[in-house]
Amino acid sequence: MAKKAQNRVTSKAVASKASKALNDGRSSNRTKSIAASALSQRKK
Repeated sequence: MAKKAQNRVTSKAVASKASKALNDGRSSNRTKSIAASALSQRKK
């Protein structure tokens, strides 16, 4: 059985925080990975 594509979209507020986390030099690699994932789900 094929998996259905999930239509998840990151909110503007979460995308903003994710962007700040990526630009913050103190963020861990794990935090940056999660932030990048959130931004990749943001509709353009």
